[in-house]
Amino acid sequence: MTTDISQSILDALTDVDMPRLAPEPPFPEITNVDGQRLPTYRCGCVVLGSGAAGLRAAVELKRRGGDVVVVSQSAWGGTSACSGSDKQTLHTANTSDQGDNYTSMARAIRAGGAMDEDTAYIEAVGSGRAMASLQYLGLPLPQDELGGTLRYQTDHDEVGRATSCGPRTSRLMVRVLAEEALRLGIPIFNQTTGLRLLTDGTGDNRRVAGLLAIRSRDRSADNPLGVCVFQCPVIVLAAGGPGELYRDSVFPNGCFGSLGMALEAGIEVTNITEAQFGISTRREGFPWNLSGTYVQVIPHIYSVDGSGAERHFLGDYYRTTQEMASNIFRKGYQWPFHATRMLDFASSLVDLAIFRETQSGRRVFMDFNRNPLPVPGDRPFSLARLDPDVSTYLRNAGAVQALPIDRLRHMNPLAIELYRRYKVDIAADPLEFSVNNQHMNGGVKVDIWGQSSLAGVYAVGEAAGTHGVTRPGGSALNAGQVFGTRAAEHIAASGTADTAPKGDLSGLVADAVTAVTGLLNRDSPLTHADVREAVQARMSDNVGIICTPETVAAARTDAARLNADIRAQGMSFNRPAEVGRVVQWQQMALVSEAVITALDHYIEGGGGSRGARAICETGGEALPMARSGPLEGFRFRTEKPAHQAEQIVVRWTGEGFDLSTRPNRTFDETAKAFFERDWPDWLTGGIYTARTQTPAKG
Repeated sequence: MTTDISQSILDALTDVDMPRLAPEPPFPEITNVDGQRLPTYRCGCVVLGSGAAGLRAAVELKRRGGDVVVVSQSAWGGTSACSGSDKQTLHTANTSDQGDNYTSMARAIRAGGAMDEDTAYIEAVGSGRAMASLQYLGLPLPQDELGGTLRYQTDHDEVGRATSCGPRTSRLMVRVLAEEALRLGIPIFNQTTGLRLLTDGTGDNRRVAGLLAIRSRDRSADNPLGVCVFQCPVIVLAAGGPGELYRDSVFPNGCFGSLGMALEAGIEVTNITEAQFGISTRREGFPWNLSGTYVQVIPHIYSVDGSGAERHFLGDYYRTTQEMASNIFRKGYQWPFHATRMLDFASSLVDLAIFRETQSGRRVFMDFNRNPLPVPGDRPFSLARLDPDVSTYLRNAGAVQALPIDRLRHMNPLAIELYRRYKVDIAADPLEFSVNNQHMNGGVKVDIWGQSSLAGVYAVGEAAGTHGVTRPGGSALNAGQVFGTRAAEHIAASGTADTAPKGDLSGLVADAVTAVTGLLNRDSPLTHADVREAVQARMSDNVGIICTPETVAAARTDAARLNADIRAQGMSFNRPAEVGRVVQWQQMALVSEAVITALDHYIEGGGGSRGARAICETGGEALPMARSGPLEGFRFRTEKPAHQAEQIVVRWTGEGFDLSTRPNRTFDETAKAFFERDWPDWLTGGIYTARTQTPAKG
């Protein structure tokens, strides 16, 4: 039986309106640079990015007396506000019915390796506070009649620590945090694109001093590019991941992140070889992840060639209809591609099959009005013939309806309603999709408080390299809330952001403006559109889920050549409005080279297949099988356990990349807190300066 949910409830959870921005404060000063008059604003801290992690940092810092502003390229237009999945997940500690505790949760978060153990524990122990504070602000997480939060299983999560408000969970998080930011009077400078970090000093005394940005509304005769200055001793990078890095991407358009800006400032980044790829609709239409109930209802998946002929391609890969249907279902909570799941006829064989179809020029669809066709020669699909984990889940959910669309309408009507908002009726028409890039697991290298290697710069959310090879679904949203709070606590304890700084930065500003204008060359043969095409094609075609040592090495050479050409020739532009995009694509080209350089370094060091990618070669130890036989072209290296215990660190020197490895920070799970002994460190602020390992067991 399907419970009817009123249209008003469906509307409230899919059409999530965002609050109106308050008027911006004026820029009270002018910095004169080579005859240009640049509006200047002084503050204690700039949070760059208006997503869930950035707003959390801003709100928590303001509550602690910080002089903080938010700078955003497009308020409410980033990944947090515009991306999601069937019932987008917030991953937090669960109640005892799932046998959970903070230590076991931390182990699950870091299970894929290449992740600091203390970071995983911090995310686990901070998750309850993060969830409770969001509920206090009005996030409508579902509860049972006794007040327990409803839970389910998700990616890399065998316990069931996931909860959700529906497909718009992160947008709802942004809304409640935005409302709080506005209530607290935090200035939000919208349509303002960060260009470069301003830094002062040298060596160990080097620190951030401000941000050079660009705003179309500030263009004038004496400021033709619309450049402006934020003078501040603290910056929190919270602009998300480099979503424009791939052509085949589920990121919303225009998500550049701040990784290129961080690299240019000499900030160390880590784990940028690690990412997530999975099935989704692409950005050309309505970009959305097809995890959870979209596949748990087991729709028919097929491809179409140029003549319109359908091809039941999954029938070539799985041995039985039951095996095929069960692994379509498992994409619901095994959504990201993982190399090892191509083996033993597991769920990532679905991803590989879809990848091969699209590489062959065929379009792939899922049809919710048809059950899967049978594997040739096998019995037809039946809900009575599914693997035990699948049949148990569907039976417990009451999803025993005859057709996928009816099962979906029963399990998650919001999933249907969401696509309707974007003029796609999956109840009537098949849905086109593919395998796309979805998340950067690496980013700025940070400590246990979110501090980067450059004094005064913090990173939170997807900008921070706090994830390892894999992560439970929804743990990224939790990590952004936990580290947004911790960064704010650390900044407040230091007192550096309490008041606006004094002093003259005109020299630093002049150098930054020169770096930007030096990139602009109307006679250059390179345009930002050219750079975009080159970067995205190289990443999608050579650095996606299937790689070879040869193609990655060649891509590294090509990426380095592109950046050398940009440095030598600059980039052309037609009008001042393009300058921001020119700088962003120059930085994206640098990020691309950094990612490929790190991946090539990893492969040259014997690195094997894990998480995001399969490293395929003739001598690979692992061989995926299909019903038709071995898939020799996709034989791949296996991962070396030693690589799980370390991270690759990358730093741009201005002339090239320095690469090194460091061991994961370890964590003593047996250490215990003792109240009278440890309370003084809290009272005196010692916890912010002295590294301790005194956690209570979860």
